[in-house]
Amino acid sequence: MASTQQDPALGKSLPAVIDPNFLEEPTDFSLVLGGPVFQLFRRSHLAGDGLELVHRRLLIITLVAWVPLLLLATLGSSAANIARLSFFHDVEVHVRFLIALPVLIAAEMIVHSRIRPVVRCFVERGIVLPQDLTRFHSAIESAVRLRNSIPVEIGLLLFVYAFSLWLWQSRIWIQDSTWYAISGGRWHLTPAGFWYVFVSIPILRFILLRWYMRLFIWFRFLWHVSRINLNLIPTHPDRSAGLAFLGKSAYAFGPILFAQGVMLAGLVAERVLYRRESLVSFKLQIAGFVVFFVLAILGPLLMFTPQMARAKRKGLADYGLLAQRYVESFQQKWVRSDPAPSEELLGAADIQSLADLGNSYALVREMRPIPFGLEDIGRLAAATVAPLLPLLLTILSPEELIMRVIKVVF
Repeated sequence: MASTQQDPALGKSLPAVIDPNFLEEPTDFSLVLGGPVFQLFRRSHLAGDGLELVHRRLLIITLVAWVPLLLLATLGSSAANIARLSFFHDVEVHVRFLIALPVLIAAEMIVHSRIRPVVRCFVERGIVLPQDLTRFHSAIESAVRLRNSIPVEIGLLLFVYAFSLWLWQSRIWIQDSTWYAISGGRWHLTPAGFWYVFVSIPILRFILLRWYMRLFIWFRFLWHVSRINLNLIPTHPDRSAGLAFLGKSAYAFGPILFAQGVMLAGLVAERVLYRRESLVSFKLQIAGFVVFFVLAILGPLLMFTPQMARAKRKGLADYGLLAQRYVESFQQKWVRSDPAPSEELLGAADIQSLADLGNSYALVREMRPIPFGLEDIGRLAAATVAPLLPLLLTILSPEELIMRVIKVVF
């Protein structure tokens, strides 16, 4: 059981930090350590029990997705008759499969190592009280069942194939030959084009959609936790009633945002380099892209706002009442009574307590009703927009770009 301690300001009994030995096994939850694909990787020796061997997964999946395209596009009979875009000049394809895809694969280790301790923080820091552990563990078990669901991952795979074929069928009629298709129709594909449409693109989209599913599982788990009566302390120095670690945990999803930025950068680069479109013409789309994905990661954390706002209101009322009582006693003792000798005032405990009480009230007043701040928003936005920075070289010289970066940083 959890021990209790007295709040020196309010005189209330509050739960102390939970002893880690009190934690039960269901609290040890990983967002990525499970599911049919993970079990397949384990049996094929592409992953260990703790997601080790990431270099093998990076190598094998990248080889399957990109190398056949290289070989078929280079050795195919139609490779010499390409009128518009060769394989080596297709920037979008290379950044997708040589940068974005490996980042999405490597992100599993980052998310595993960063999110796993976050789940334990709810119990270790006493935010979830012992009497609510049953509901907390039920939320974890529900998330694990969804993570390990075979029908869910099979459904994702079927959806990816159906969506990919529909999207290809809906695209504009191919008029100029490229490395993946011959002019005259959408399905006049080269051998490299068949691999691109039926293997490479589905692999990338399945891995990306699987990450979206994991984000849904994570936010669904947090929603269940937000329904629990949490032990929020408005005087917590993190200015978020003890929940600021949730905003910091969002950094774990930075690689997913980076990979999304890479894919957008490839699309924009193809239009700027080969269609002679201006980079400036994409500024609204890029800004909207960054805002959307930052909100997609941090926005769901607003589900904790009602409890945080309630904790702040209660804290202001409680500490306001305490302050009123204290300053009345202080004024009666030190101001209205006979003046005390100056040496008694120096270092008086009452004066120090008054200052401490003022600091506590200031902490409550400055408490945010959201578990993240501008720094968290800025870091995620930077991760999203970073892959787009090299495109500035299309409108700025390297020297101008370096000088502008230096001015922004320093």
